[in-house]
Amino acid sequence: MAKDVDTLASAVFRGDRRALARAITLVESTREDDRERAEALLERLTPQAGRSIRIGISGAPGVGKSTLIEALGLHLLGSGHKVAVLAVDPSSIRSGGSILGDKTRMAELARADGAFIRPSPAGGTLGGVARRTREAIPLCEAAGFDVILVETVGVGQSETAVSEMTDFFILLVQPGGGDELQGIKKGIMEIADLVLVTKADGDLAAAARRAVADYRHALRLVRPERSGWTPTAEACSAATGAGIAEAWGIVERFRRKTGEKALGRRRAEQAVSHLWREVNELLRSRIARRPRLARAAAELERRVVAGELAPGQAARRLVEEAFPEASDREPGA
Repeated sequence: MAKDVDTLASAVFRGDRRALARAITLVESTREDDRERAEALLERLTPQAGRSIRIGISGAPGVGKSTLIEALGLHLLGSGHKVAVLAVDPSSIRSGGSILGDKTRMAELARADGAFIRPSPAGGTLGGVARRTREAIPLCEAAGFDVILVETVGVGQSETAVSEMTDFFILLVQPGGGDELQGIKKGIMEIADLVLVTKADGDLAAAARRAVADYRHALRLVRPERSGWTPTAEACSAATGAGIAEAWGIVERFRRKTGEKALGRRRAEQAVSHLWREVNELLRSRIARRPRLARAAAELERRVVAGELAPGQAARRLVEEAFPEASDREPGA
């Protein structure tokens, strides 16, 4: 196993895009033996990661996320950057499958040297991102990509999870009939570092300018998520290219203004948050695989549903069942 992992790690580090795709497939696998190899691979490559700007991009269906990402990606390639796009497609509730059509929607970017596009199914994970998106980011960084764009499924309060794995969060909105603000959850507005009004061309140009003014006013009423940066709103058009360079200029200004130390602290906090999410997922998985604990969990769920136990009380009983030696009950209780 060690030799296979070393070979794959070396290929990723050389910038081999096929090896990077295989590495991401490995970390996305749910097989236990693959998980061990994935952890070994991440252990080898994570020290080579971290030298990028990580950008989350979200917006309602139809806002033009893929079109905007392609235009931004091509602009960045022209400026000498290497761009990786981690695009998350919604999964079917019935089959678990997904369309994974982002390479089709970003055909020009997908063909370009210096770009890498990886669509992944959401797999029922809340937050608009695949469960292993967080681990795919350092793999892309180790392969030499210095701009990581994470495209989420759509817009909603659960989309705030993407802010826990990126440095800068862009919310895309489109001009409409004047009720745009009603369709955006307050939670996602609070974490947006930049609101981009898309499709700001042709007949929609005037509406886009009005929408920018509305969002700038709305952002003044929202307390910024972090000190040292005041979120703003701008208009752009992926069709004409207007506003694309300016949007990237805002990202660069953010990076200069907040500084590397602040970025390092944010990533450290994100890593700790990811640690405890993984602990939660691992515990759930281990409980489900042990018949005695699985039966206990099912019975506790039944009693919670019936109103016989409070959720917190049931959780404590399940933890004590799983870890009797670590029970915090007083002796003799």
